[in-house]
This record gives sequence, structure tokens and C-alpha cells, in this order.
Amino acid sequence: EVQVVESGGGLVQTGGSLRLSCAASGFTFDDYAIGWFRLAPGKGRESVSCIHSSDDSTYYADSVKGRFTITSDNAENTVYLQMNNLKPEDTATYYCAVYLFMGVCSWYDRGYWGQGTQVTVSS
Repeated sequence: EVQVVESGGGLVQTGGSLRLSCAASGFTFDDYAIGWFRLAPGKGRESVSCIHSSDDSTYYADSVKGRFTITSDNAENTVYLQMNNLKPEDTATYYCAVYLFMGVCSWYDRGYWGQGTQVTVSS
């Protein structure tokens, strides 16, 4: 059974920090990425950040570069997203996904999703 479990969301003031965790298990992709996507009311899904399993290469959306950092503990198949200097526009439900790597880390084709964790940044 594939499990993707997120944790770490919450309510924080502008300029604050949160760390999201994503523990993934039970999947059988040989070459995969683990990424964070977010969905805010009235907006489409945005790829926030991801990390490629084979070489730990990373991707960041322009909107989070310099503020968010993605790291992985490969032994535990756990990925962390450290979010600093949070802004109200970061408010969204954040979803972790483990998915087949398609050449670009932020491209999602098929995989598995977590249940989502809410991040709310107050102004």
C-alpha cells in the first residue's frame, strides 16, 4: 500500500516559518520525484518545489526561491520543505506527491498524493 503522509502545516504570521514533512512509502518507481504542490482558492495547482530521487536535483517556483528549501532523507523516504519569510500569498493547501520522474522535476504525470496540509499566513 502506497502511503504519502504530510505534516507540519499551520497558522503563522507574515515573516514566520514552517517546516512541512512528507513521508512516502510503498511505491515502486525506480526514478521518481517527490514534490510539493499548492492549491489556493481561485487559483490553479502550482508546483512549489521538488527533488529528484536519482541526483537530489531540485526545483523551486520563482515565487518561493530564496525562501523555501527542500531536503530529503533518502533512507527514510522523507522530504522536508522549510518555508521561511512566509507571505500571505503563500496561504494554500500544500500537497506532497511522489511521482514518476518525466525529465523535469516539476512535471507531474502519474503518482501518488498525500491528503494535504493547510498553511495560512496572516498579514
